Amino acid sequence: MYSTSTQGLLDFLNNSASPFHATQSMCQALQAAGYQALDERDSWQLEPQGRYYVTRNDSSIIAIKLGKQDTVEHGIRLVGAHTDSPCLKVKPQPEITRHNYWQLGVEVYGGVLLSPWFDRDLSLAGRITFKQNNQLKSCLIDFKHAIATIPSLAIHLNREANTGWEINAQTELPPILAQLHDTQSKDFRALLANQLELEHGIHDATILDYELCFYDTQPAAVIGLNRDFIAGARLDNLLSCYAGLQALLNSSDEHTQVLVCTDHEEVGSNSSCGADGPFLAQVLHRILGSEEAFIRTVQHSLLISADNAHGIHPNYADKHDGNHGPLLNLGPVIKINANQRYATNSETSSFFKLLCAQAEIPVQSFVTRSDLGCGSTIGPITAGQLGVQTIDIGVPTFAMHSIRELAGCQDLGYLIHVLQAFYNSPVLP
Repeated sequence: MYSTSTQGLLDFLNNSASPFHATQSMCQALQAAGYQALDERDSWQLEPQGRYYVTRNDSSIIAIKLGKQDTVEHGIRLVGAHTDSPCLKVKPQPEITRHNYWQLGVEVYGGVLLSPWFDRDLSLAGRITFKQNNQLKSCLIDFKHAIATIPSLAIHLNREANTGWEINAQTELPPILAQLHDTQSKDFRALLANQLELEHGIHDATILDYELCFYDTQPAAVIGLNRDFIAGARLDNLLSCYAGLQALLNSSDEHTQVLVCTDHEEVGSNSSCGADGPFLAQVLHRILGSEEAFIRTVQHSLLISADNAHGIHPNYADKHDGNHGPLLNLGPVIKINANQRYATNSETSSFFKLLCAQAEIPVQSFVTRSDLGCGSTIGPITAGQLGVQTIDIGVPTFAMHSIRELAGCQDLGYLIHVLQAFYNSPVLP
């Protein structure tokens, strides 16, 4: 039987169909652990050794545990991840009727691996904003059951499907919701108003706008002959969010600790609630009180940026550098890039290796092939925003940015364990 942490991750994934729902799930876990919600619009009165969390845009969250030791002198142990995943988002005026089929126009969000989206049972989740009694309100919705699909074109009509088929995002991706009869009309906002009433009991709402994404209704699961693997949507990067949260909730109270999970990483992080925005810096300034305290604290601190890494695929091993092919279930991966696509340096890498050795956790490294481009993550962005020393790590993963990804069960436990050891570490480099 797999661990309680693995089951917890499965539940978290299944309840977090959008960044808004992921943030809501983390808020609920923090509240249950005694963390107090902060509102950025209020004056903050923070207590020594207090536990707090603050959200922005309902899709990014920062959790703070103030430690017994002086924060300026001993620094902050920061873990960063992101709440968003590549997906298909509904357009503002999405209604399409072709041959009496009701479809919705979608935008591609992030670097989506498109082909796995075909022939899936799709549902819809996210945030809607509406008017009720002349007041503006927002609410999260999740249809949960399958309401749409994107059928493939039969091989008989697309002989090139297996030899290099370029998917047209405008014409080939609109999901089918229903088959209409001549007397039926299509009104997506009416559908949303009905869902709002069913899910939240809110009547007479006028839907003004929304941020909604399609997702696969197949639940996350542990698979494999020996139950080695976690299969599910949004492992990149909700696995890291979950691991960071569990580490924070189970760490000591000695040092000040922060978990920051931000939205919009998959599209560059440049937003008010993204890692390339002011959210984290503004929160830390409010905690620390002065510019000098902020600078001194940052120079005593370290950020572990946790975002999934590419595991070496046995069918495509030549896509990896021969000396840097991380294997699933053999521990977290240190990500390195000479051009600063990752923020790791020799000191932060050495610190993490020592941390893993002390915790008896295996550790691996990843460098992309020199003739291939390298992705990036929140590590370099946050390091550039704060000036904090940073390391980029992550668990090895297959099918990253697919509608269903694959990671190792043991790696989840390894990541939680090493992040907890980091939060408890008496010294930083």
